[in-house]
Amino acid sequence: MPKKIIYLDYSATTPVDDRVLLSMLPYYHDVFANASSIHQAGLMAKEAVERSRESVAKFLGAQAEELYFTSGATESDNWAILGLLKAIKEKNKNFTPHIITSKIEHEAILDPLRQLEKEGMQVTYLPVDKKGLVPAAAVAAAIKPSTVLVTIMYANNEVGTIQPIAAIGELIRQANLKPRQQKIRFHTDATQAPAYCACDVNKLGVDLLSLSAHKIYGPKGVGALYAKRGTPIRPLMYGGGQQGGLRSGTYNVAGIAGFAKAVELIKKEQPKNKVIKKLRDYLIGQLKKKIPAVIVNGDMAKRLPSNAHFIFKGVEGESILLMLSQKGIAVSTGSACSSGSLEPSHVLLAMGLPPELAHGSIRVTIGRQTTKKEVDSLIKELPPIIKKLREMSPLKIN
Repeated sequence: MPKKIIYLDYSATTPVDDRVLLSMLPYYHDVFANASSIHQAGLMAKEAVERSRESVAKFLGAQAEELYFTSGATESDNWAILGLLKAIKEKNKNFTPHIITSKIEHEAILDPLRQLEKEGMQVTYLPVDKKGLVPAAAVAAAIKPSTVLVTIMYANNEVGTIQPIAAIGELIRQANLKPRQQKIRFHTDATQAPAYCACDVNKLGVDLLSLSAHKIYGPKGVGALYAKRGTPIRPLMYGGGQQGGLRSGTYNVAGIAGFAKAVELIKKEQPKNKVIKKLRDYLIGQLKKKIPAVIVNGDMAKRLPSNAHFIFKGVEGESILLMLSQKGIAVSTGSACSSGSLEPSHVLLAMGLPPELAHGSIRVTIGRQTTKKEVDSLIKELPPIIKKLREMSPLKIN
């Protein structure tokens, strides 16, 4: 077992920043009371929650009352979709809502939409181009009189492609200027975006936006949903009536404080993004030189600086991942292993790649703590692994 893992899977999760951890510790030991209690100890915890809410809201250019803390982006995504549609259906019982999304969304978007389809609602799944981009014009063309929601992710978690959210937001704003039975609301899953992309909700033109702390060097189990004032939304959970009765549940005070600290550090850490991009470009350049028949997926310009996504013809991504893991290097694969049967990535299939190529993908994502030495280790170890797997494979490389 390697003593130290070379971690190159930052898009899956990031390590908690030491400064974030320090900001959380008081809420485990000193200010540990339930933030819903009205005694002094509880009020101290509630003050920490509200300071954090103001901090995260300020980062988004939003008002504090428009920000709700959740357990993470999966809950935020589900709530944005199901909570909005529940509110609309309550007031329009004979109305069949229409929703627009893309084929490359995270399952936290696609699964609730599939559930709504079972309930009789209509969903349009927009295709993407070969770089994984959703053209803004395609969104505009898909709008119907019954469209109530557009949900497009800000940056793709697999190939790193950044979508034209502000352009889509402007097209939706223009569509809403025309007489409509229901206003179109715009949601973006911004889980991968905050460390690298501008997230001012007013400039983006979004009504709803999902965040998760553990993608930005914060703790797991805490996230947020921005819901613009006036956006109809109903709770998914009922209980203590916290957060204006819209999101019940005991406040995760330590997690919320850590989330706010992680958001605060984003601006301070922005200079490192250039270093990350330079290291990512170096990695891509070296692997293209050293390994034949390699494809780099996604848009190289409109892309998260941390993301490098490869297809190695003639081999399977799972095999690459496991052999790298034996060398002490952690990456991820573009394929998902479910119930023992390997299925190719729905993102890569939507980008037009055939299943046999989609199976041979790996995602390498780097971050603030990644060193050139670590990247050089991957560059050293990966070529012989690909060579060995190709020698074992019955597939021939064209």
